[in-house]
Amino acid sequence: QVQLVESGGGLVQTGDSLRLSCTVSGRTFRVYVMGWLRQAPGKEREIVAAIKWNGARTYYDDSVKGRFTISRDNAKSTVYLQMDSLKVEDTAVYYCAIHDSAFGDVAAPRLQDFGSWGQGAQVTVSS
Repeated sequence: QVQLVESGGGLVQTGDSLRLSCTVSGRTFRVYVMGWLRQAPGKEREIVAAIKWNGARTYYDDSVKGRFTISRDNAKSTVYLQMDSLKVEDTAVYYCAIHDSAFGDVAAPRLQDFGSWGQGAQVTVSS
């Protein structure tokens, strides 16, 4: 059974930085696309960023391009989300998620393809 454990959330001010981490167990991490999703109050869950199984390609939602960076360390079964220049509208619960299929790509990631998520990490950005 796959388990995903996030860490690194918190309360910060506009313009600050945070780094989220997610460690995966129970699955061969290095062959799966990993993603970071978020859900703000009253809004649907959305894909923020995703990274190919080998780290060769990444995807970012337009709202975070140039500010967020997704990376992975396959030796540690860990995926990261570096969030810089945070805005109030980035406030949400952030989830790491693992793709259902091995050796996938991130050209057009779909929410329904990420079948397992972590417990979530609250990120609150105050003005």
